[in-house]
Amino acid sequence: MSVETDVVLSAVGVETNISDIGLEKAGVKTEKSKVVVDEFYCTSVPGIFAIGDIVHGPALAHVASAEGIVAANNSMGGDERADYSSVPSAIFTSPEIASVGIRGQQAAEMGIKVRTGHFQFRTLAKSHIMGEIEGMIKIISDESSDRIVGVHMIGPHASDLIHEAVLAVSKGLRTTDISRIMHAHPTLSEVLQEAAADVHGEAIHAQKK
Repeated sequence: MSVETDVVLSAVGVETNISDIGLEKAGVKTEKSKVVVDEFYCTSVPGIFAIGDIVHGPALAHVASAEGIVAANNSMGGDERADYSSVPSAIFTSPEIASVGIRGQQAAEMGIKVRTGHFQFRTLAKSHIMGEIEGMIKIISDESSDRIVGVHMIGPHASDLIHEAVLAVSKGLRTTDISRIMHAHPTLSEVLQEAAADVHGEAIHAQKK
């Protein structure tokens, strides 16, 4: 597939700019253009905290927001830590792309045997109502426990739909937990219910292969 266009915008990567803001004078340790922090986001100077793109970790706005809440609580005497096991990723293309958790290859490298479920958006009534039928979802679960370890989707409003999957991965929910709870009809969220059921070959509305 080829696309002809007049302009191409490439926006890849984020560079940290922490020069000349007084870190050295304050005694804050840095390494490779990043501020060094511990698991509580405290820098090498007690009482000074750092979060977001200037520390090591995913350079995402929602990650920085979560880290900011944790750091603020810790600055008041807390001992919280951010959970990076269920960070949602979203790409605002058309259709949208979103994911959370691990992929099949990562599971194999970690020695986790998995089962997968798939479902296409074109099978949903809501997708046809909206006129957006392109896309699909894949759910990856631990074969032994049925816990959901990864969800990857491309389709309409994927950036919104991914949060049910984030909750599932974060709280260790099983595919049966998702497939057996009621999802309103007609909605796009049914794609998660159907994909979860498909892990066990139980998706009622799956297209015949």
